[in-house]
Amino acid sequence: MEATFHPPTIHPEVHLGASILVVEDESAIQELIALNLTQAGHEPLLAANAQEALEQVRESLPDLVLVDWMLPGLTGVDLVRRLRASERTQNVPIIMLTARAEEADKLMGLESGADDYITKPFSIRELNARIKAVLRRRAPQMTEDPVRFKDLLLDPGTHRVSVRGEEISLGPTEFKLLHFFMTHPERVYSRTQILDHVWGDHVFIEERTVDVHIRRLRAALEPSGCDEILQTVRGSGYRLTSLP
Repeated sequence: MEATFHPPTIHPEVHLGASILVVEDESAIQELIALNLTQAGHEPLLAANAQEALEQVRESLPDLVLVDWMLPGLTGVDLVRRLRASERTQNVPIIMLTARAEEADKLMGLESGADDYITKPFSIRELNARIKAVLRRRAPQMTEDPVRFKDLLLDPGTHRVSVRGEEISLGPTEFKLLHFFMTHPERVYSRTQILDHVWGDHVFIEERTVDVHIRRLRAALEPSGCDEILQTVRGSGYRLTSLP
């Protein structure tokens, strides 16, 4: 009996894993990558050429982009350069896929702005490992690595937060908000930046929504005394800090 593939259920407020834009003109490869990304808990977005990719990016900023070098029309290298030249997309992690294995080609791909370079043919296991490594460096809130900050321990894999061994109950948005702050400590983020990172830049909601969820998160942390590490920086935004 043929097995039936069931994609993971995605919570309406907070998506599971990373949204990954796959820019590949060979449909068989595109479909194979998309299937494996879904099985790994990610959300694949598909584009067959650079123009489609740019349209996708305008609609919704992905967490990571996989780009084939040899695309019809605008090449993958040119697409990477365009993404890096735009303020909105300059920090999006990018992995380049190509059959070109010469050292000069690898250097060109990396110098264009790609974070990593995978030569074809590649195994799905290698691709998953490279994606995880790039996300760990560039977008750690998209990984399932446990994170510790002072007495707080957050485990994305089990969706649990504990303080000195005592578990804290958080809603899905508060969990993702805390995960983001714990992977980016000591830096101040504006409400707009928090919305883009936690909710996504394609979601149009009021900036004050951030304040509501910050209050909920602090209320959940208050019994443990950890609410004070989530500070309001007047006129700037919020930060997670170890300083008193």
